[in-house]
Amino acid sequence: MPNRPPRVTQRDVAEETGLSVATVSYALRGMQVPPETQQRVREAAERLGYQADPIARALASGRTDYIGVLCRSLTDVWQQGTAAALGRALLEVGRHALIVDASNDAALEATLASQLADQRVDALIVLPVDPMAAHWADVAQRTVLISIGDGLPGASAHAEVVFDNEAGITDALHGLAEYGHRRIAVMTPGGLTTPDRPAELVADRVAHGLGLHVTLHRSPHDLDGSAAVARAVLTGPEPPTAFLCMADSMAYGVYSGARELGMSVPDDISVVGYDDHPLSRLLTPPLSTYRWPVELLVDLVIERTVKAISGGRRSRRKVLPPTSQPRGSVGPPPAPR
Repeated sequence: MPNRPPRVTQRDVAEETGLSVATVSYALRGMQVPPETQQRVREAAERLGYQADPIARALASGRTDYIGVLCRSLTDVWQQGTAAALGRALLEVGRHALIVDASNDAALEATLASQLADQRVDALIVLPVDPMAAHWADVAQRTVLISIGDGLPGASAHAEVVFDNEAGITDALHGLAEYGHRRIAVMTPGGLTTPDRPAELVADRVAHGLGLHVTLHRSPHDLDGSAAVARAVLTGPEPPTAFLCMADSMAYGVYSGARELGMSVPDDISVVGYDDHPLSRLLTPPLSTYRWPVELLVDLVIERTVKAISGGRRSRRKVLPPTSQPRGSVGPPPAPR
């Protein structure tokens, strides 16, 4: 077996440039030396084939350049796309994403969050299953914590980029009421009384003001699971004439469940989604939904993450409004038989 050439070290780069090892170390990290010295050292390092030891660099700097991205459920196509966009954006700023899936399970979420903190990620970006869980306070003490979608009331998160669910839910229920719907099912991914996720509470309040009968149904994001929930609701007592789904993935299940029951959208049942995933435009009919500004969301999260890792002050909560995307999945309720 051929002998491997010796590994190039910072001492080799120091000898090549005539600088001290300390100066080379600072230059390679972009610290405390003039830009021209940094450039000179980097050119010598590249010429010699020097590669930084990531473990040694992490021990020296206290940083790993890895960012955890803990998703509520990657069976939600919107979260898949958002996680991928975050991963790409992190690479652009010299960080690497560790993307993990809590499978809409609060206990698993707690375990994964703790494990990522144990791995000394520089920050943890989370789309939480349970925003009120006690473990967030501990995680926020161990690493930079950034929340997307929902705030974390019990934790001192470094930044929160949250969604204005109140505006979206209010607009959706008013729109369905204007079409004449009075019995509406709301499909939601989480607990029905999560305090910092106001969608369910807003639905109840708006429904009362409009004289609507709204029922709340917990649903998984995957197609088979959400279709099963939709079928059970549609075959139950006093079935709804419309669904408001808190994720487009759940709306896909309503399409599937309704089709299995011989029902069509929107003639027999109207459907409104949330997220505006590109697949939603390909359905028959295309899904009426609400769009979140994903590009702005990613930019805000990355900016706040980098700032927090660098020791910047905690960022103020940023609230993003949804934009209605009306299409063909909403119509008047069917005439009574």
